Amino acid sequence: MFKRFKNKQTTTVQKHDRGILVFENTTEVIRAEKILRDEGWEIDVKGPPPEIRSGCDLVIEFPLIEELSIIRKLLAVNVKPIQTVPVNSVLLEPVDLLQEKEYGNFLMVRAANMKITVDKNTRLIVNVSGGGCPDVPYLADQMVNKFLHDTPHPRDIGYTLCAYALQIAYDRLVKICSE
Repeated sequence: MFKRFKNKQTTTVQKHDRGILVFENTTEVIRAEKILRDEGWEIDVKGPPPEIRSGCDLVIEFPLIEELSIIRKLLAVNVKPIQTVPVNSVLLEPVDLLQEKEYGNFLMVRAANMKITVDKNTRLIVNVSGGGCPDVPYLADQMVNKFLHDTPHPRDIGYTLCAYALQIAYDRLVKICSE
């Protein structure tokens, strides 16, 4: 279910009534995500289905009924999707970026190619790995051997797709650990 909050009204959209915004590069996806979330749209950033890959490893899934409003908002701030695709087939399903795996006392969350692993009992970050961006060693150095609540947010110390993906994994870990 998607929800958009506007003027204290809630629009509920079924999962099959959704679309995908395809962008030329990751920077545009990240910018569009911030703009749309700040405006109150509940959207998801996912991996593109193989049929519509364009070179960018991310797409934005959105409530299809809001397509015109979303496109207008993005164009008003000079963010232009190269394609809008309704999800009307299993082949067009976007790929979830998050995966979780337990290894004994450890929990690893993977977002795209970035992984963060914590000790489930202490919440100590024991590993950060993956990706191929130049800031991954720095991110790992700043986060490993720190407790989840004491570490800097990846988005605050990195500027690449890897830092963005690591932030998604970090946010999921924080949510899991607070449940």
